[in-house]
Amino acid sequence: MEPGDKLYDSIHSAIHRCRLGIAILSPRYCESFFCLHELAMLIESRKKLIPIFCDIKPSELHIVDDCNLPPEKMERFTTALQEVRYTVGLTFDSNNGNWSDLVSRTADIVINCLSEELDS
Repeated sequence: MEPGDKLYDSIHSAIHRCRLGIAILSPRYCESFFCLHELAMLIESRKKLIPIFCDIKPSELHIVDDCNLPPEKMERFTTALQEVRYTVGLTFDSNNGNWSDLVSRTADIVINCLSEELDS
């Protein structure tokens, strides 16, 4: 993105053009409207999603600040989080894990996913 680009429009366009998405879910992930919005867009567009659970268990994912969300956004984000909880992903402990290994494992998964897509 370039200075002056509209963040929402850029994210929307990129998600619709991508083949798969990677979501790095952290303890504060659900505090971000944009993170939840991007996750919902990936789920709704049926993109293959590779979740990385960084310092969090899938069962711990829940919307923190639901008071400021309109009901339709709350439902949309809740549905996306429910879907990602039941998606096989990678787990990572940032205190004890090896970041290089995480990046390599993730890259291998992306390459395999894209290769499978080309083969089919």
